[in-house]
Amino acid sequence: MKNSPKVIALSVVLPVLFCSPGFATDKQTNEQLLVQGNSAFAMDLYQKLRASDGNIFFSPYSILTALAMTYGGARGNTEKEMAKTLRFSLDQENLHSAFAQMESRLIKVQKSGNIKLSVANSLWPQQGYKFLDEYLSLVKKHYGVSITPVDYKHAREAARKMINKWVENKTQDKIKNLIQPGILDALTRLVLVSAIYFKGNWQSQFKVDKTKDAPFHISSKRSVQAPMMTQMEKFRYADLGSFEILELPYVGNEMSMIVLLPKEVDGIKQMEASLSAKNLEQWKRQLSKRQMRVFLPKFKMTSKFRLDQTLVSMGMVDAFNDSKANFAGMDGRPHGLYIGAVIHQAFVDVNEEGTEAAAATAVAMTLKSVPAPPPVFRADHPFIFLIQENRSGSILFMGRVTNPTNTGE
Repeated sequence: MKNSPKVIALSVVLPVLFCSPGFATDKQTNEQLLVQGNSAFAMDLYQKLRASDGNIFFSPYSILTALAMTYGGARGNTEKEMAKTLRFSLDQENLHSAFAQMESRLIKVQKSGNIKLSVANSLWPQQGYKFLDEYLSLVKKHYGVSITPVDYKHAREAARKMINKWVENKTQDKIKNLIQPGILDALTRLVLVSAIYFKGNWQSQFKVDKTKDAPFHISSKRSVQAPMMTQMEKFRYADLGSFEILELPYVGNEMSMIVLLPKEVDGIKQMEASLSAKNLEQWKRQLSKRQMRVFLPKFKMTSKFRLDQTLVSMGMVDAFNDSKANFAGMDGRPHGLYIGAVIHQAFVDVNEEGTEAAAATAVAMTLKSVPAPPPVFRADHPFIFLIQENRSGSILFMGRVTNPTNTGE
């Protein structure tokens, strides 16, 4: 509807996945329940995104943080649908405090000095538009947001550039032009942004002089030449029949990359079909340390997604409907704001030293309107990778490499 104001939520992050709700116990903390729900959502979203061809990289953590801030103002059926789709099992009060605990954990990892990891959230409201004090207090308390009023009515290009510049700064210039022209309009009333940046060196680095060009088999019929890194070292590994799983730790062993590699060149779709939060946890339990010869391609990619229709197809319907959305918890108006767009962008660079990654998500809301020979892990065909915080199991990145020479947009 042309007369409806909108809110845009942007999220800049590294992907973070978590454990499945299937492992709940009576003694679980709110943070553990959040981690499980977030993991389930990450897998749900991956199952939607994998239908597209090519490389994939995204940050469930960024997307969920931006949408959780938006969810803080949701009421009625809008709130119920968002909770179900986003796999939120906690009530509003406990959910937001659990997000704060999760962010505190990531801050502690950053303070260890072993890796670079930063998280930042911000709100960009329309100048003069009245948001409830209760809502602003909630996002300040639990998400530590900075609040910068801008003018979407008369100076939205300046507002767009200001928000994009903030995103660039928080992601070390890795995410540029997150909000494209045309996303914001005179009815935009709020943009919510969650940004996260990560850089970590491998605990056992690959030697540059060992990297050689080698075939990477995109399919059984097509291959490309890609720089293939290699090293012999002890890693946690498991052979699970039709595929293998490998853990590559970063310095400090607080975070690691998990690589899932089908044995067949064309086996990625079969492996993806079995991918779930519960199965991932079961697979990881079978990891054990052994001497390995590892081959992993260097790759760098940027992925961009417009997630509106994806989230609608997952069950979050009313939030995008200008006549049904209820975000009264934001401005006191039951049918004032709705989500106009959810935009996500993510970047990753994997090389001999380690990994650098960043991502951004935007949500737009609008007013109506064994001692045998060492096994060889050769990632020379499509594989899935995850980057996790080891203590909680929270995964900060998730992606698929089908062609390491394709850097994406």
